[in-house]
Amino acid sequence: MESFTNFNPEIIKEISDKLGLEFVAEKEPEGNVCLANSSEVRDEYKTSFAPIDLLDYIYAVLHSPDYRETYKEFLKIDFPRVPYPKPETFWQLVKLGSEIRHLHLLEGISNKDLTTKFSGKGDNTVEKPVFVPMPEALEGGGSGKVFINPTQYFENIPETAWNFHIGGYQPAQKWLKDRKGRTLDFQDVLHYQKMIYAMAHTARLMRKIDEVASAASGS
Repeated sequence: MESFTNFNPEIIKEISDKLGLEFVAEKEPEGNVCLANSSEVRDEYKTSFAPIDLLDYIYAVLHSPDYRETYKEFLKIDFPRVPYPKPETFWQLVKLGSEIRHLHLLEGISNKDLTTKFSGKGDNTVEKPVFVPMPEALEGGGSGKVFINPTQYFENIPETAWNFHIGGYQPAQKWLKDRKGRTLDFQDVLHYQKMIYAMAHTARLMRKIDEVASAASGS
């Protein structure tokens, strides 16, 4: 079994003590039946946590809007400290972090989940991407069309997804700008639609992360 040398044993022990859970090197394979480690077990009955759980917890914390606002200056120049997990919120944040991680890998997104459409007549060449908001859809966050050229566009694009930041760039905009002068094929169009889905749902999950923290603090 591989050891996880990236984790400081002293920190792992402190987290384990705080959570009252045993640290295991890896989760049981899906085919193995182990009630204690099953995803179906309620959080309060779980007995162990694994590296992937810590990764998902950290992923959730780093996507907390409150955390990002508090440490925005440190995030520009360094790696700010991630707070130790609390027993009352750990598994909730693990779940949310896992959902975001899978979204960013574009995993589990089926074609029937997609609400965006690619419309218009043309040769699918990306010229200058432009977001045009739809006035009738401004209430509730707003959506619009993203034109890749004067006659072709992606429609029903949430403005939150178009403006969404990861690190120092906006994926929905950068992906198209990087393909200026290229012709999008079917897989390109599908990939972009999945990206939009991922960005929109990441924004929703980020709000949930702060709700979990706020509920735990009683504010």
